[in-house]
Amino acid sequence: MCDSRGLNMLATKQAKQRVILENILLATDFLPATNAAMSYAAGLARHFGANLYALHVTEPTNYALPPEMPTQMGAGMQTAVEAEKQGLREKLRRDFPGVTPKTIEAEGDVWRAVATAIEKYEIDLVVLGTRGRTGLEKVLLGSKAEEILRRVQCPVLTVGPDSRAKLGIQGKVASILYATHFGPASLKASRIAVSLAKEYQAKLTVLTVRPPERNETQTRLKEEVREACEEELRGLVPEDAQLWVTPRFMVEYGNDPAENILKRARREEADLIILGAHKPEGVGGAATHLPTATIHRVVAHANCPVLTIRS
Repeated sequence: MCDSRGLNMLATKQAKQRVILENILLATDFLPATNAAMSYAAGLARHFGANLYALHVTEPTNYALPPEMPTQMGAGMQTAVEAEKQGLREKLRRDFPGVTPKTIEAEGDVWRAVATAIEKYEIDLVVLGTRGRTGLEKVLLGSKAEEILRRVQCPVLTVGPDSRAKLGIQGKVASILYATHFGPASLKASRIAVSLAKEYQAKLTVLTVRPPERNETQTRLKEEVREACEEELRGLVPEDAQLWVTPRFMVEYGNDPAENILKRARREEADLIILGAHKPEGVGGAATHLPTATIHRVVAHANCPVLTIRS
């Protein structure tokens, strides 16, 4: 039907573990468009008592430009970055007393810098901000952002331009939407979804989206399939967790899972969407360019942050 009992038991076992955030990495270019991501990162750092690291990666100098341009551009860029750093410190001091980010400077490949920071500072969560609604090609760190999203071992919180500031400013999560297709990454995400719902005493909606029935035989089986899927969804939330969390289990049908997820998130007034992400596939670098339509659309159009967990 929906999945095997073995995977269900694995997810249930994982869901009993509490999520602990000790070190959070904010990947930033210190531009105003990333203020929302900064607020979310700081809000989570304050809630969990975590260390907050702000990573800024400088791209290598383009020596194809005229000789005088790199120096001029470098000086102007450095001045702008320093001004934005100061603005970040002042904003955090004003909105998040007690949260002081540790700034990390790096140069070169963005993914390598992020990976190095994750290992060196034992990062539990990476926070990224987005500028536009056309998918991950427009996220804060450019075309490398998808590589970060799909390759890092720890969860990634992506904050889009339409994300409300509730979590960032108030440090609260009242409603969580966890969407799963029962794959390994989504099952791994169940532990974090349940743990965060317990942590924040939030409403938890567990959703799966199936293709619509295409013939009369499938239609007759619709209710049976729905019941089986709902049972699988219930298995993702252990009984002891339901003493603190009252989840809703939903099975929806549609050809476009992203559309279902976005609509359900709006109806539930979700403060956080949680998804699983597949491992990168193909030749080196291909993960940056291969389409991942569901995650792209959800990240680009959600009015709340999206937390992705890689298998």
